[in-house]
Amino acid sequence: MPDFAEERQYMVEHHVEARGVRSPLVVNAMRTVPREEFLPAHLRDDAYEDTPLPIGEGQTISQPYIVAFMVEALGLDQGEAVLEIGAGSGYAAAILSRIASDVYTVERIGELAQKAASKLEDLHYDNVHVLHADGTRGWPDHAPYDAIIVAAGGPEIHKSLKKQLEPAFPK
Repeated sequence: MPDFAEERQYMVEHHVEARGVRSPLVVNAMRTVPREEFLPAHLRDDAYEDTPLPIGEGQTISQPYIVAFMVEALGLDQGEAVLEIGAGSGYAAAILSRIASDVYTVERIGELAQKAASKLEDLHYDNVHVLHADGTRGWPDHAPYDAIIVAAGGPEIHKSLKKQLEPAFPK
């Protein structure tokens, strides 16, 4: 198995930090989470290209810069509960898990939800919880959340998601 550490560091320096992501928490998470583990075996050599890659079921893992940009935009400072809509392969949830106290991620495609849950468990991301469900409904059982990130969604923010966000957001 190749060691991707150097490629990961290059990606962080040239595709994340060089493009303006400054949060030390986000940069550190990007430096430590092995993106190659969240890809099909035949695509692992491409893990640190700054591009989305197919993960099956017609879905993709987001490009690293976009993951970093979105996570930084949440303004997390550690200890928050975060809801992610669109688990995909689990990569963004793993990034979030290095910052948040708990990450609840919802995936509508059963096979992807199962694979993400299994991979996250295998890699000991114990503060990530995966649900196979319709993401527009969120995950009310664990609400309220300090932040919600929607990696896959429709043209508008569903009311059920707004209701699950901490009271700082008008309902």
